Formats: sequence, C-alpha cells, structure tokens
Amino acid sequence: MASTPLKKRPYGRYAAIAAVVIVLLFILKGCFFPTVAPPRYITAPVATGDIEQTVLASGTLQPFELVDVGSQVSGQVKSLKVALGDKVLKGQIIANIDPAIQRNALLTAQATLEQQKAQRLSQEAIVAQDKLALARQSTTFAAEASSKQDLETAQTQLKSAQANLAATNALIKQATVAVDNAGVNLGYTEIVAPIDGVVVAIQTKQGQTVNAVQSAPTIVKLANLATMTIRAQISEADVVKVHPGQTVYFTILGDPDRRFYARLRGIEPAPDSITSNTTATASPSSTAAVYYNGLFEVANPDGVLRTSMTAQVFIVLASAKHVLTVPSAALTPAGQGRYTVRVLADPKKPPATRTVQVGINNNVSAQVLSGLKAGEKVIVGEGPAKEAAPRPPGSPGGPPRGQVRIGG
Repeated sequence: MASTPLKKRPYGRYAAIAAVVIVLLFILKGCFFPTVAPPRYITAPVATGDIEQTVLASGTLQPFELVDVGSQVSGQVKSLKVALGDKVLKGQIIANIDPAIQRNALLTAQATLEQQKAQRLSQEAIVAQDKLALARQSTTFAAEASSKQDLETAQTQLKSAQANLAATNALIKQATVAVDNAGVNLGYTEIVAPIDGVVVAIQTKQGQTVNAVQSAPTIVKLANLATMTIRAQISEADVVKVHPGQTVYFTILGDPDRRFYARLRGIEPAPDSITSNTTATASPSSTAAVYYNGLFEVANPDGVLRTSMTAQVFIVLASAKHVLTVPSAALTPAGQGRYTVRVLADPKKPPATRTVQVGINNNVSAQVLSGLKAGEKVIVGEGPAKEAAPRPPGSPGGPPRGQVRIGG
C-alpha cells in the first residue's frame, strides 16, 4: 500500500510575515513615537571665594582745596610770576599789581596823621594855658579881687580847650586807622599763595588791568592735588542703604584695573537740583532722576588723579571672604527668605532639590550659609536636548537593509 505524502507546512512564510510586521512597527514607533532625549543641564560648581554687595555710583574728582587767588586792589598786573602747572608754596609771590596808587594813598594818610599830631600839640598847649588862667582867677576871686563872671569865663575856656584836645585825639586815631588801611592795601599789590598747591588756571594775564571795586578779580586758581575729593552721585533708590563710614572704592577710565580705597565721609542732605529755580515749579509727575552727592577723600601722592576725572564708584554694603558661593541664577525663591537649588550629582540621574540658606546676594553670586558643599554642581539652566543619533540599517527602528522576501 502506497503511503500518502505529507503537505509541507508554511512556517517559513509565517516567519517572514512576522519579521515584516515587526520592522513596520519599529518604523511606525520611530515616526509617531520618537525617543525623547534627556535634557542638557547647564551647571556651575559651588566654589570658595570672596563676595561683596555694592551700590554703584558715578563720581567726579575735585581737589580737596581749590582756591581762587584774586586781587583786593585795583590796578595793572605789572608781573605774573607763575605759569600753568607750576607748584607753589604758601607765601610765594604769584603776581604784582602796580603799587603807585596805593603807595601815594599811604603817603597821604601818613601826612594827615602827622598833621593831626601837630594839632594835638597845639591843643595841649591851649589846655595848659587855660588851666593856669583858671588858677589865677580862682585865687583873685577868693581874694575878692575879680568877679565871679571872670572865674566862670576861665572855666568855660578850659573845658572848650579840653574838648578840642579830645576831638584831636579822635582824629589822630582815625588817621592812624587810615594809615594802617593804606599800608594793608599797599601790601595787597603783592599777591601771594595762600596754600601749597599747583596752578591749575590763570585768569588774568600780565599787563591786564583789574578792578576790585565791586568784587575781587581772580588772578590764578590754586589746587592742592595731594588729596582729592570725590563727589559720587547716589540715586534716591540706593541712598537709603548707604551711610558715612562705609568702605568705598573707585576706578578711573585711564586705569580701570586699579582700585582706590577710602571711607565715605558724608552725604549731602539735598540734591544739586535744589539750587535750580525749576525745582520749585517742577511737576509732581516729573520722571527726572534724583541723585545725592556722597563725599569722600583719597590721597593722591603720585599725582595720577586729576581734576574733573570721572570715577566709577562702588560703595560696599556687605562683604565676606573665603566663603561658599553659587551663581544667583541657581536660586529659586521658596518663601520666607528661603531658596532652593537643584544639585546634579549624577548626569544619568534626575537632579536633587535642596533648601539652602543664603547670606550676601548681589544678584550675580550668592553666599551659601548652609545646604551645599564645595565642589557640588548646581543647575543654573537647561540647554536644548541632544538629537537622537541615526540608527544603523537593520537595527530596531532603523531602515531595512533590503527588501524582505516573503515565501518558503
């Protein structure tokens, strides 16, 4: 009996179909359900360093002593003995005014004084004579050899002579004062330096005539540049935070890397605008900024600081050295003065959230009092996620290497 042959089972065809289905599922998953790459964190380390909180102000340098040296008498400037930039000492002659007029005034005053002194000698002689006459009249009246009228006449003449003598003495005092004034004015024709300093401006040229009748004309300006005063304009928003005695430092445009340190001496009680007539009539809704001048001094031994230089001033409100700091961007307010930070210990794991206590915070860096350790990395931001790398042909989700043959 012949056997019936078995039919071939279609296992190969089913396996091929299953493979195609799996490939199609991976393609659909890649198209409609792409793999999400993990976020890229921007981190910064918890570092040890110095931190300070400051108020920024713009200042102008001026000499601590700036004196307008002028003439107190009128006349022609006969000689000018200094030049711009010269260093002068207190008492040094700066200029000479023509002394002829003042010398003649002194001679006139001296002559008047001598005349009054001579007049006094004459009045003294008359007083002495009238005293003798009164004595004689007193004797004769006592002996009933003269009348009472003659005695009274002698008394009156003596009092008149004494009054004239007193008037002459007063005129002598007046003439003496006139001589002193004329001598002082003659001395004013020689203009001397009132302080040690540098000639920073020459207002009057040699040969020019000055008139000191209404006001003293300025000949030169002297400045003591050994010490400079800085007037720093502090905004009304910051002036409530500063007070005398705080540490300040500033830089200048010509040497921005060098710091000049000092102590805040004081703050002017009113802004410069108070001297303007427009202040009283300004509109209440005016948006003009208000600034108050903070004043302090700094030594200038090398002369690098000059008049009217611009200073970038920093008033230190608080500072700390060798403390833990983190970028302020890493802090998230958590209420009641607390902050939280995200710490990334392992890039493959989600960051951990911690509560920290913060001290000085200048909006750039913050002092960490507790909650973090040096070297830990905190998250300050997130960058774009990395794009998924293209998958190789034949891998799950990747393009097929070739067509799949369906069949046994």
